[in-house]
Amino acid sequence: MPHYLELLGIPEDVLTLVQDVEQDITALNADIDAKASYNQIKILKGMQEHRLSDMHFAWNTGYGYDDPGRETVEKIYATVFDAEAALVRPLIVNGTHALALCLQGTLRPGDLMISVTGKPYDTLDQVIGITTKNDSTVVKAAGAGSFADRQPSARGQGSLSEYGIRYAQIDLLEDGSLDLERIATCVSAERPRMIYLQRSSGYSWRRSLTVPEIAGMIRHIKAIDPDVIVMVDNCYGEFIDTQEPTSVGADLMAGSLIKNPGGGLALSGGYIVGRKDLVELVSYRMTTPGIGGECGLTFGQNRTILQGLFMAPNVVASALKGAVFCARLYERLGFDVNPKWDANRSDIIQAVRLSSADRVISFCRGIQSAAPVDAHVVPLPWAMPGYTSDVIMAAGAFVQGSSIELSADAPIREPFDVFFQGGLTFAHSQYGAVRSLLAMREDGVL
Repeated sequence: MPHYLELLGIPEDVLTLVQDVEQDITALNADIDAKASYNQIKILKGMQEHRLSDMHFAWNTGYGYDDPGRETVEKIYATVFDAEAALVRPLIVNGTHALALCLQGTLRPGDLMISVTGKPYDTLDQVIGITTKNDSTVVKAAGAGSFADRQPSARGQGSLSEYGIRYAQIDLLEDGSLDLERIATCVSAERPRMIYLQRSSGYSWRRSLTVPEIAGMIRHIKAIDPDVIVMVDNCYGEFIDTQEPTSVGADLMAGSLIKNPGGGLALSGGYIVGRKDLVELVSYRMTTPGIGGECGLTFGQNRTILQGLFMAPNVVASALKGAVFCARLYERLGFDVNPKWDANRSDIIQAVRLSSADRVISFCRGIQSAAPVDAHVVPLPWAMPGYTSDVIMAAGAFVQGSSIELSADAPIREPFDVFFQGGLTFAHSQYGAVRSLLAMREDGVL
């Protein structure tokens, strides 16, 4: 049978390279599929346990009091993520919003939050207050490896710093692992209210944290202070493994519905899962004290949210296999990639070090040209809100901004790494990686 890429006129030398890469990754793909099957049945059992019915897909109106559909969605999420409670709402606009709700809902003036995975993702800078739109000097100072309270400069936006919430960070060790000794020392001496972890690499050249690593750290610090809140940014990490951070002791966790758990079908939204008392505190920030999660319409999205969740394990598997393919493809071309093609993964993101802005732009042009939507559009870097550098984003998606659909993005800054993720099917993710290569050839930068 002819390879499907032959239908697209792929040059013979590239087609041969693709087939060699496919042979390399066969065993890894089988392992990914096995984990997807486990998570598929886990989700199925959760839906059956809570007696999901067609009635739960109906609309409610007004305040949304006693909405059985919304309540069932959140019970299913809590079960699937091994948590006591959940908030799953289409009006949480993105992952950053979900994370901000958690921080603002649980932290109080005078509390100390320690990020133990270095500086969090760029869009949280202004939430925490460690930078302003026009001043990146505080970010640079915060990047030093030592433990110290930061003196944030962002004011007037309601940042954590404006409310007197202190922030500190502990950088990862050189091998990308958690600095357990330093974390333990700081928890013992400083008694922080929250330990914050970012599971995914984000826009950084590091590996993602695995669930066993997160479990080990939680055991380590809970032995010192059982009351410290462990919060995990789980964006891009859902259903990569058969357990989630909340399965191994994380107190609070959040993510976006238009990434992994939405399965490409959720139109918008975010989720928050964890301890019941903490989720309740977050709900008061989401709406207002005294109301919390008791109100709020889902605007008819329960069906797509839950169908997306049902499809998510296999969609995530497709994206993960695409990331493995992309890594092996670019390794064979001589580029540095992170993670390596055969590394243990904990998110769907594949970073490729391209070493020039022109290559980054061409790579993203190739991804865009492989899209089912807006394939004719040419992505360009721009000053995207919430980021300190110009950012280029390629995503021709059915759901705008959906990172579980094939996409690539990068801040335009040295050393010019590009971040490839998503793919509702493996064939599409694979084709996107091939188109990125061809685009760089066409532009004369490869």
